[in-house]
Amino acid sequence: MKLVILDRDGTINADSDDFVKSPDEWQPLPGALEAIARLNHAGFHVVIASNQSGLGRGLFDVATLNAMHAKMHKMLSAHGGRIDAVFYCPHSPDEGCQCRKPLPGLFEQIADRFGLSLQGVPVVGDGLRDLQAGVAAGCEPHLVLTGKGAALRGRPLPASYPPGTRVHEDLGTFAEWLIQNRRASVPAAA
Repeated sequence: MKLVILDRDGTINADSDDFVKSPDEWQPLPGALEAIARLNHAGFHVVIASNQSGLGRGLFDVATLNAMHAKMHKMLSAHGGRIDAVFYCPHSPDEGCQCRKPLPGLFEQIADRFGLSLQGVPVVGDGLRDLQAGVAAGCEPHLVLTGKGAALRGRPLPASYPPGTRVHEDLGTFAEWLIQNRRASVPAAA
């Protein structure tokens, strides 16, 4: 199974320091939905791993989060794409859970659900915590320069990022890179 794990806020949709709290506030980043559809058409299953501490902070409820995801699914479907599953941490930072990134709990849940090792599975996010959580589960780290990652545009990657982190302008350039590189690594049929 070809799998890609994406962060949500700042990677697929616009992020907010005040949290994305409603379907109206959930707005896709330019080209992100098309990038996911391209990944799907190239045979990749796409799942989301996202911290949603707005739930634990009481800023929105599960019904509102589900409505945000319903909007995402509907908009993505219009582009011929899909998200296979959404995994999220509902806890606030002080709850001490194991699923809040940078801890790998969400990734362990993904591995369990799909019954596979995450060794070498690309994880894409706009921040250090996204990549740390993925790498702790064996994933290959990819940073996009959208959301929080935009602050690193034109600057060297800080040493705190996992070794081997690849940097992409956005989800679209990541999708192009992945499709080309995974296709190039597959031997041609005789």
